Amino acid sequence: MVKYVLFISFFVFSRLTAAALPQTYEWTTESRNASESMPCGGGDVGMNVWVEGGDVLFYLSRSGCFDENNTLLKLGRFRIHLSEPLNTRSLRQQLVVGDGYWQVTDGQTWVQLWADVEKPVVHIEVSREKEKTGVEVTYESWRTRDVVLSKRARFQTSYKFAAPKGLTTRHDSIIAGRSALSFLHHNGEHTIFDATVSQQQLDAVKHRLYNPLRNLTFGGRLQGKGFVLKGQTHGRYASTDYEGWTYASERPSQRHALTITMATVQGSVTEWQQVLAQTEQQIQARRDRKVARQWWHEFWKRSYIEGKGDLFRNYTLFRYMLGCNARGPWPTKFNGGLFTFDPEYVEAAEEYRLSPDYRNWGGGVHTAQNQRLVYWPMLKNGDFDLLLPQLDFYLNIYKNAEERSRHYWGHEGACLTEQIENYGLPCYPEYGTKRPAGFDPGMERNAWLEYEWDTCLEFCMMALEAHRYSGMDITRYVPMIYSCLRFFDEHYRYLARQRGAKTLDGNGRLVLYPGSGGETYKGAYNATSTVAALRTVAQALSDYEGERGDTLFLQTLLRCLPDIAVSDGMIRPAVLYERVQNVESTQLYPVFPWRIYGVGRPDIDIARNTYLNDSLAVKFRSHVGWKQDAIWAACLGMTDEAARLLKLKMADGKHRFPAFWGPGFDWTPDHNWGGSGMIAMQEMLLQEVGDTLYVFPAWPREWDVRFRLHAAAGTTVEAELRGGKVVSLKVTPRREYVVVAY
Repeated sequence: MVKYVLFISFFVFSRLTAAALPQTYEWTTESRNASESMPCGGGDVGMNVWVEGGDVLFYLSRSGCFDENNTLLKLGRFRIHLSEPLNTRSLRQQLVVGDGYWQVTDGQTWVQLWADVEKPVVHIEVSREKEKTGVEVTYESWRTRDVVLSKRARFQTSYKFAAPKGLTTRHDSIIAGRSALSFLHHNGEHTIFDATVSQQQLDAVKHRLYNPLRNLTFGGRLQGKGFVLKGQTHGRYASTDYEGWTYASERPSQRHALTITMATVQGSVTEWQQVLAQTEQQIQARRDRKVARQWWHEFWKRSYIEGKGDLFRNYTLFRYMLGCNARGPWPTKFNGGLFTFDPEYVEAAEEYRLSPDYRNWGGGVHTAQNQRLVYWPMLKNGDFDLLLPQLDFYLNIYKNAEERSRHYWGHEGACLTEQIENYGLPCYPEYGTKRPAGFDPGMERNAWLEYEWDTCLEFCMMALEAHRYSGMDITRYVPMIYSCLRFFDEHYRYLARQRGAKTLDGNGRLVLYPGSGGETYKGAYNATSTVAALRTVAQALSDYEGERGDTLFLQTLLRCLPDIAVSDGMIRPAVLYERVQNVESTQLYPVFPWRIYGVGRPDIDIARNTYLNDSLAVKFRSHVGWKQDAIWAACLGMTDEAARLLKLKMADGKHRFPAFWGPGFDWTPDHNWGGSGMIAMQEMLLQEVGDTLYVFPAWPREWDVRFRLHAAAGTTVEAELRGGKVVSLKVTPRREYVVVAY
């Protein structure tokens, strides 16, 4: 039985010492292949690094490298070969998590990789304690020629199962000079954007649409003082042929250093070369290393959850992976982020013997239900800067979604769909390629996605919460939030006018029909997930805007929204629905993300009853992938159930690096698997209702833990539970009401 104690005023049980940097994660043997790689990165750069056959290998990825088909391409693979081999008997592959770098050493030789956090540069550093060594670095590319994609390979693009015959990944340009090698991919004028616009009958407004793919040029340059081109090679890694260019040190030395500088521009190759050269001129290795180390140190000070066991370690390792895209222009993808590897090591079937560019569910399409779980935990972590790429994603595309509403239906508001492209239009295949004559051109003809428009509201709420937590200036996001809300008000009045003379029901409420509870409850009448979203976001925006905002619109919308459907003591997915299409328990969305029910909130028994007794909620229960059951159990104060699910969710994944979960419903590394586990862990430790903080609301008293997390109004909570007792608690700044459960 959980015991609650109320403390009024600020207090400290005992002095909390500053948290140490996370421990180094280490392997003492070589890796078999790329599936046994470690993640390393910074800024917006990611590397999968491993030691195989005496060589150091790594894949290089960067946020936003989208090709003509919207595949998120890797930039290549690099192989480091030493003339004096590493001693495998004393080998240590190390991810130095606290400092943000990777290294391998045998006690005599060190190879270290790290990424600049301010500019897109990777540093390769080799050092030897006593004797000198020679170094060769080979750039390996599998995109030296155009490749027609197989049926399965098309799923790495936004065309997926509806790809045109002969769909091709175009070759890169590789320029091998005597002392430097440049590699780049240049999109032409015509990309999948143009095909999507035509498919969706938007040619008349095409000139007004945001298009991030046209003439996109991305790549990088490898060079190092004293390194010259040795020659070319070729080979096969996993199931993919490659060509290589080897640069060798002119003479042995105790120190070697190379850089890989990257650039991305929406323009010509000449413009790309200019940006690349400017970045190279800014490199100051000693200073940049210091800045990078300091950034990671500050990152780890923001928050932590520490204890003994796999789930604490995996929480930290996953947060490290998220930190590698802190400053990217594009959000971290739910289906692998920057750290995918050869697909045959994820799925054994013959059809997955594909290039390292492959990831399931596309590279440029962002599935909102999955993306949200990657980003919600950043609030309690205090990682508000990491939120920006995801918030800016919607900021960049919502104008295109407004054009859709005006063009198709003649009303305002941003119609943002569930599987949304990085240019704000529905995903090409999910829009439907077999559409009957007269079918509404604004609608997706897709059994899973039709009428699912409410997921954008979670990202609106993230912006509002970021302000509530940290005071972040969200002025630029406010028009987007209004637009997302306005769409529901205008579109459902529009649909009502198609049916009859009235735009509201007999009680003066909007009729949200047809609607959708996630991808699951289709043809829904007043879907609970949508009602809860609209109520929560509209109220939060009203609280933020006060008298300066469009108070008439917000108050009218709040007054016209229907109630959440509740019957027989349980929350229902909707008043009515036509069919069940997927396995999401959206009847529990009023618990999370919308926090209408939960610890310290009214009618918690209704929500608990729903969790325990709703037949579909029970049937769908799982810890895999994006499943949220652990979060809901935590938010409802169900300690034993939350602990049971958390142990499953945050247990080691099937790959050597334990936070490479998946594939789940998506791909490996499954980032929405890690994100949902992270949220559950946070909610077990800290919840907030109004002015009251609940500490350890669903945490097992036998699990020793020490944490620092964030709450609203710039508050941080630091606490330690040891031997079943709360031995330390510090709330900064002062909070009058703190409830401690122990």
